[in-house]
Amino acid sequence: MGRTLAIVNQKGGVGKTTTAVNLAAGLALAERRTLLVDLDPQGNATTGLGVDKAALERTIYHVLLEGVPLGGVVKPTMLPFLHLAPSDIDLVGAEIELVSLDNREGRLKEALAAITQAYDYVIIDCPPSLGILTLNALAAAEAALVPLQCEYYAMEGLAHIIRTIGLVHERLNPDLKVEGVVLTMFDGRTSLAGQVRAEAQRQLGKQVMTTIIPRNIRLSEAPSHGKPIMLYDLKSAGSTAYLDLAREVISHG
Repeated sequence: MGRTLAIVNQKGGVGKTTTAVNLAAGLALAERRTLLVDLDPQGNATTGLGVDKAALERTIYHVLLEGVPLGGVVKPTMLPFLHLAPSDIDLVGAEIELVSLDNREGRLKEALAAITQAYDYVIIDCPPSLGILTLNALAAAEAALVPLQCEYYAMEGLAHIIRTIGLVHERLNPDLKVEGVVLTMFDGRTSLAGQVRAEAQRQLGKQVMTTIIPRNIRLSEAPSHGKPIMLYDLKSAGSTAYLDLAREVISHG
């Protein structure tokens, strides 16, 4: 059985999708069979891997709401070891539609059960909220990886998400743990970034990942070209950081 990691933070703009796409790509480049599940209605992970959302006939929406097998929506990507379960705007309605259904928090887990043996890693990109879609991801995951932006107010939201992970562990998924907190958009030239890192390490200790993701222009450019950072600029600081993060995650497994 492979490892399933949910990339989760209820705040937007923290580098969540960037982390999901590039961690998945880094694992694939290490020749780990990897599936990236785009569970965000914005579908940014889908376009970030060069998939045209307008051309999609079936997405993760049809898996969760209509019982379509997950294998029926999975797409290949530019990397041989990386597959994608895509998303599009249809997923916006899923938060409301799932409410009235049986096993509403366990639908993704059920869908993944049929294919997890085909993958070494399943990476789930969650929406920037703590609704039913994110609960589906946490119910299905072995661990949660929390991107933490190195900016003001970052620590406030962190306490909330860690508490939510704890509640899901108690009530829905006793196997769920925190994989770690990864510091993103780190700018070593500012004292604030250093303060956020120090405070995170003080509060969470070894739960803070060793790898730090720097603020990097090439990293922010890559999605508009439909490529993970390693295929856009392998020698950039962002590429090096996410390859390091993939190695760190592999070492945990």
